[in-house]
Amino acid sequence: MPKNKEPLPLEDAMQQLETLVIRMESGELSLDESLKAFEQGVELSKQCQQALQQAEQRVKVLLSKTTDAEPIDFDSPASAGKATTPSTQDTPFNDDLPF
Repeated sequence: MPKNKEPLPLEDAMQQLETLVIRMESGELSLDESLKAFEQGVELSKQCQQALQQAEQRVKVLLSKTTDAEPIDFDSPASAGKATTPSTQDTPFNDDLPF
């Protein structure tokens, strides 16, 4: 994959990466083909990682502009259980619902 190409959209890069992995796992590629596929996979992986980092930065910027939301570090064990979901107290009770 030439380095001067415009990066693919995240979803496209992930799809191509998945296809490469399937081809490599099939065992049908020659050593040279496997090495080329691996090299292409490394480049696609870098593109995906950069796209995710850019998205994370955009979210941080958006969150910094509002007082209604706080970022949660999902990688931190201390944040376990802090994800917010609407509680039943937040929603009005409706006896008309069949469930």
